[in-house]
Amino acid sequence: MKVVIPVAGAGTRLRPHTYTQPKPLMPVAGKPIICFIIDKLAEAGLTDFVFVIGYLGDKIRDFIEQRYPDLKTEFVYQEHREGSGHAVWTAHPIIANEDQVFIAFGDTIFDADLRQMLNCPHSCIGVKKVNDPREFGVAEFDESGRVRRMIEKPRIPKSNMAIVGLYKVMEVGALLQSIEQLMQTNHRTVGEIQLTDALQRMLEQGVYFQAIPVNNWFDCGRKEVLLETNAMLLSQRGYASDAFSLPVFDNTIIIHPVAIGEKCQIANSIIGPNVTIGNNVTVNSSIIKDSIIGNFAALDDVVLRHSVVGSDATIKGMNLSLNIGDNTEIDFA
Repeated sequence: MKVVIPVAGAGTRLRPHTYTQPKPLMPVAGKPIICFIIDKLAEAGLTDFVFVIGYLGDKIRDFIEQRYPDLKTEFVYQEHREGSGHAVWTAHPIIANEDQVFIAFGDTIFDADLRQMLNCPHSCIGVKKVNDPREFGVAEFDESGRVRRMIEKPRIPKSNMAIVGLYKVMEVGALLQSIEQLMQTNHRTVGEIQLTDALQRMLEQGVYFQAIPVNNWFDCGRKEVLLETNAMLLSQRGYASDAFSLPVFDNTIIIHPVAIGEKCQIANSIIGPNVTIGNNVTVNSSIIKDSIIGNFAALDDVVLRHSVVGSDATIKGMNLSLNIGDNTEIDFA
């Protein structure tokens, strides 16, 4: 079974970071978002991946090929970003002859029983109850879990069960045909060719879809959710740095949980809780809590809380909450 992962989005809700860093490569709890997705799928036995790339796609391709040399990976380019359905259709030369495909969006971190989805005798979708379903694709289903309707970003939702970006489709030909029909008729929702609309067409044609609840799901498209996800994962076993494996930083207090990368220089500071620091970061005379700091950043005499600082950023002498992109230099001294 091939896995299709669309990662061509521009990540506009995470700007300015995504001007220079693809959203799937944003760090959370010590590793990029895309790694959480690939690692979960690989653990479930899936090793054949198709990545739909676009904006800053070379960075994603280089990272995946270096990080996962043992996986079978293919890359297709989505020249025009016209929605999730169009992204999947872009991979049709590779998946058209497949008996089934697994689709996972490249900007969501999930905790799900993938074996349950893979062993399901029908096509299936992952769902999760949300407070405001108007921002998501929504599924309506009966007590047995059979999906009756799927609708993208409904104005008046009849269900609070969001579709979480995990799909197993056993009728690949019908899926591609449904997407192509949407494209031919220019049927768009919120201005885009939506995968949800294609799946609804399949339902109308009699295809059986099973709704399978997931334990947790985080759409890491906003700073607030990114930081919330970072804190949640750091609190779980296996994500934070081990207190006994960290080097001794000069005159520095570490308040766990934190994830600190390699070759960092930290002195005269208080780090944590809920802080992710990338590789080769320099921190001096600073206090950092509930934040994410990118690779090669330099922080001097700052107090940061609830902040996201991109790679190669430099900050000196300030006490604010920031959302700073890559290759930025700010001097408040």
